[in-house]
Amino acid sequence: MRRLLSIIAIIGIVLPTLSSCRAISDLLHNGEVVAQVGKERLYRSDIDGIVPKGISVEDSIALARQIIDVWASDRIYLAIAEEQLSKAEKDVSRELEDYRISLLKYRYEQLYVNERLDTAVSDDKVEEYYESHKDNFRLDRPLVKARFLRIHTESPMLETIRKKMNSSDANDLLEADSLAFSSAMMFTTWKDQWQDVIVLAREMGMPYDAMLGQLKNGWVRQDDTTGVTNLAYVSAMVRSGEHAPIEYASDRIKDIIISTRKQALISSLEQDLLKDAHENGKLVIY
Repeated sequence: MRRLLSIIAIIGIVLPTLSSCRAISDLLHNGEVVAQVGKERLYRSDIDGIVPKGISVEDSIALARQIIDVWASDRIYLAIAEEQLSKAEKDVSRELEDYRISLLKYRYEQLYVNERLDTAVSDDKVEEYYESHKDNFRLDRPLVKARFLRIHTESPMLETIRKKMNSSDANDLLEADSLAFSSAMMFTTWKDQWQDVIVLAREMGMPYDAMLGQLKNGWVRQDDTTGVTNLAYVSAMVRSGEHAPIEYASDRIKDIIISTRKQALISSLEQDLLKDAHENGKLVIY
């Protein structure tokens, strides 16, 4: 208890002093020791490598104080734990050794996998996986291909853009995009790729189900009181419950295939090491 009170007393002296911006700045740039808990000291050099260069003085001071507080808190906890826990409770050698084994095992697995993992996934492999696991790609929410623009309600280009944006003529679409890029406050086509409907709803500033409820002939329009119009044209949609298009699922499928290959390599490595150790006499099971 006496030791705990002394530690608290030290912190009571050190941290209020460091709360002064001037004091922290002086300690960071002029002094060696910036904080002390008992016999433990935090040096300026410990902080120099953590505080990024080029940030403002205020941010530098705030970050330095945060580092000091975390460091001090850890040391206070450690001091109390050392005092209050039994010898058996403080013995962490087994846990440290288990952690060391796990960490070294993981690092070697990563080295082994990185040297051997084939990360190339062909379109044929993607299609094969998609067809074999199609029900895994049913949608919880709709996907859309859409164009979105935010434009002044009184813009003379608004109606022209509207007329051309849902045209089946490629030249009309190009002209609509060009006009939107030049006259709208914001315009995006998402490169004509499938998007989760939430992405579009976020731009419209409304829940996606409410947005879909307003969808008419592919259009959703929202005028606000500041003279700005949010306008979206949905050219294609895949509804919830249907299968996601393969091009939308492609990246996810590639990740799954690569992850499966990785796990196969690790499993093979483990079996090979056990087999080799047994054959070489390094592993003996009684």
